[in-house]
Formats: sequence, structure tokens, C-alpha cells
Amino acid sequence: MVKILVTGGTGFIGSNLCNRLINDGHSVVCLDNNSTGSMTNILHLLSHPNFEFVEHDVVTPLPTNICVAQIYHLACPASPPAYQLDPIKTIQTNVIGTMNVLEYATTSMARVLLSSTSEVYGDPKISPQTEEYWGNVNPIGPRSCYDEGKRIAETLMMEYHNVKKTDIRIARIFNTYGPNMDKNDGRIISNFINQCLKNKEITVYGDGSQTRSLCYIDDTVEGLIRLMNQDTTIGPINLGNPYELSVQEIGLFIKELTQSESKLVFKELPKDDPMIRCPDITKAINMLGWEPQVQLKEGILKTVDYFSHLKN
Repeated sequence: MVKILVTGGTGFIGSNLCNRLINDGHSVVCLDNNSTGSMTNILHLLSHPNFEFVEHDVVTPLPTNICVAQIYHLACPASPPAYQLDPIKTIQTNVIGTMNVLEYATTSMARVLLSSTSEVYGDPKISPQTEEYWGNVNPIGPRSCYDEGKRIAETLMMEYHNVKKTDIRIARIFNTYGPNMDKNDGRIISNFINQCLKNKEITVYGDGSQTRSLCYIDDTVEGLIRLMNQDTTIGPINLGNPYELSVQEIGLFIKELTQSESKLVFKELPKDDPMIRCPDITKAINMLGWEPQVQLKEGILKTVDYFSHLKN
């Protein structure tokens, strides 16, 4: 048994990670201020003897009475509507929050994994994106509070490692979907499923030719755990599905699976929305022995089932 801290533990990825770690026999401290997460995601864990929830904002230094061996640092709003709602707070979470987590990890000699993002690549000029690609990010655009925030968080991780010898790992997570997603998070999977289940218009921004690669949550969690528990690399490591689809293809695929009567409608593309998104996962395959296992149809059907049982 390893005692593990998960910041952002009531969120989409965090709650699925907590559940997996508990099922694997570990002791888990879930820390979150619930700004974008939900206690509903962890209700079934609250009575477990090896699970503890701590309500806390990582912008404030972490409680000193928590003693863990590993930290998964996932705390940060991740969908555009959420992180653009309070962009200054998003920057604080990425910068001050990551510094607080790193200070705690350094003092307690815990290994810390940062959940960075494919958004560090911005609107990339190459595809697929390798970890060596520096990206094409607008530093003053509507997405920069998140994109640049995560880039600085990666910088902090590396400098703490170089200067203070902090034990780190960096994961760059690409589009992930599955149960415990917020149905109102504004991402294409949640939007499309909601619209199809209600037979509403499927909103496609731009002409729908922009691409995304979709990784089911169980695969992403497996990748995070493998990255945390190996000593070959500190990262960054891309975790995502290299199977690339256009946004229009995704909409039509979900329409077909849900047998919806919805029709596609096209609206103006948001500023700085990336046109391509596809990970090169060569390093993940070679260093972690990891690649996605869940096929898109299986994953979408599981996600549709989850959404169909949510209360309106």
C-alpha cells in the first residue's frame, strides 16, 4: 500500500484516478476545492477506510499534516468555459498552486506528477506532436491563461527538479473522455452526447475539419499510473490516442451510435481553437509499455450510458 495525494481529486480525471488507486489497494487523500469538480464523483469512496477527502485550494500552501509518498497534481480547471471564467485564478492555480505542491513534495520527499496538457502545443504547425515540439501558443489570447499556465507549471517542475532535486514526472494529456465528465464542460464529447440524447442540433464550430484524438479515461489513468511508477523518464510524456478524427466525423459518429435525429449546424470557430491535435506516443510505448486499449465505439457507448443516467 502506498499513501497517495491526488489534487483536483473530485474532477473528471482525478475522481477516476482516485477510484483506480483505491481499487489497487492504496491509501488515497483526495484534495479539491470543488470549483469545477463534484463530490458526486467520489461519494462512493467516502466510506472507504483508505480514502480521505480534504477540502482545500492549492493556491494556499498545502496542509502540513498530510504525509504521502506520491502526489498526482491534477488541480486546475481544464475546459475552456471553466478556465476562461476566471483567467487570473486559472493562472494562480497553475503557477502558485504548482509551486505549493512542489514545495510540499520537496519537503516531504514525495514524487510528484504534473498533469500537463496537449494545449502546451497550442495550434501546432506539425502533426503528430512530439514531446520535443515547442508549440505555437498565443501568449495573450483567450486560452493563454491555461495554455501558458501549464507551460509555466512544466517549467516549475523542471526547475525544482534541477535545483532542489525534487522527484518529478510530467504527463501531457490529450483529449480524454468518459464517465464523470461534467455534462456542461463545453467539450465536444459532452456537447455532442448531450445534444444527440436530446435530439438537439449538434453544434460544430468552424467547418468541422479540425481534428481531435480521443482517449478513454481508463487508458489515460493507466498511463498516469505507469508514468508515476517507473524510473526510465521524468517526461514530459504524451498520453493520448493517435487515432485522429475530424470534429465533424466525431459528431456524425455519436449521432449514429445514439440513433439521434439531431442535425449538424456550423458556427464560428472560437479564437485560437487548435486546428489539429494528434499525439506522437512513441515514448509512451517504448518507456511505459503503454498505448490506448479501449476502442472509440466502446468508450463512447460507456460515456453515453453515463450521460443518459444523469439528472437534468
